[in-house]
Amino acid sequence: MRIIPAIDIIEGKCVRLSKGDYGTKKVYNENPLEVAKEFEAHGLQYLHLVDLDGAKSKHIVNHKVLEQIASKTSLKIDFGGGLKTDDDLRIAFESGAEQITGGSIAVKDKVTFLSWLNSYGAEKIILGADAIDEKVAISGWQEESQEELIPFIKSYQKKGIEYIICTDISKDGMLEGPSFDLYKKITTQTSTLKLVASGGISTFEELPKLAKIGCEGTIIGKAIYENRISLKQLETYVMET
Repeated sequence: MRIIPAIDIIEGKCVRLSKGDYGTKKVYNENPLEVAKEFEAHGLQYLHLVDLDGAKSKHIVNHKVLEQIASKTSLKIDFGGGLKTDDDLRIAFESGAEQITGGSIAVKDKVTFLSWLNSYGAEKIILGADAIDEKVAISGWQEESQEELIPFIKSYQKKGIEYIICTDISKDGMLEGPSFDLYKKITTQTSTLKLVASGGISTFEELPKLAKIGCEGTIIGKAIYENRISLKQLETYVMET
């Protein structure tokens, strides 16, 4: 299972929120590149980079941070937050993203999202399916759509999506453990998908459980920043698996 540390960006700084609430913002580092280099120094190869300003303003904002990290580390970056147009996507890839995650657009503008999938391929385009009570949430989690999570995922699986990042928003940033039952439901019903679990990871012991369920990767954010899981533990896990 891939270990994917997360960096969320507001005003160029590395922050974390709780349950997607911008009012809970906590700045962990003024310099995201510094954080990314530390991840790389501990043998981590991937990075989940979220442009929270972009998610709020509905267009890419922090692409300079992406460019800086991509050019000064070898991390494979999946980038999301506010990607709404072909131009946003072009900027993200030109700035060094390995993959992009489309969340709100996959609900609100399926034609554009599917055109990206067809143009760039399933290796490059990740479906962001974040949920509250198994309903898909959009617009930086500020809105709940009427899309039921599992049917939504299945519909995109039929159209060729291979990667999906799923966050249970009620768990995100709470350090209370991930939604094992939800992930098990998804992996059972969509067995060929590469599911990346996100939200609520709080202890190292949860990682083997997620791997056993069949998660292809897991995104870890606040647990790293609050020293619940050490980079040394993650380094050892990566070396051993």
